[in-house]
Amino acid sequence: MHYTGESESQAFALIYDRHSAAAYSLAYRILGSRGAAEDAVQEAFLTVWRSRSRYMPERGSVRTWVLAISHRRSIDVLRRNVVHLRRQQAASEHEDRHLEGDGTEVEVVRREEAREVRAALEELPSAQRKVLELAYFGGFTHREIAGMLEEPMGTVKGRMRLGLQKLRMQLAGDAA
Repeated sequence: MHYTGESESQAFALIYDRHSAAAYSLAYRILGSRGAAEDAVQEAFLTVWRSRSRYMPERGSVRTWVLAISHRRSIDVLRRNVVHLRRQQAASEHEDRHLEGDGTEVEVVRREEAREVRAALEELPSAQRKVLELAYFGGFTHREIAGMLEEPMGTVKGRMRLGLQKLRMQLAGDAA
């Protein structure tokens, strides 16, 4: 069935009325922030509107389609937020280093340790590195990481365990 003009707008309004609360709930669970969830839902429904001609009822219900789009947009917002936070942290660290001065012995040791950890992280397989970065730098739980990566929680935990073991071995090898 193909809608045109006003009936298309009415159909979209009906979809929004029926599914926006569930989309917001999903986005909020992923993002943990009202503003970020609202942004994700807005982006999701914009995508719904733009891709309305691509909806295929034989592949699932409208609700499933809307929630899948909402999930993807939430992950996109989450990734943008993580990148933004990393940039803020890097700028803040740069400013702190500039203000404090770089000459102290403690600072030199801390930088060397950070460099060693970053180098060890780079040696890990990307899947293990990604879960460790999300957990330790992003502050996400196993469950949140599993949702973001669309992987089973056992897989996430296994990658984290293996990644930490490899990091320990690499860092212990560097210390020897």
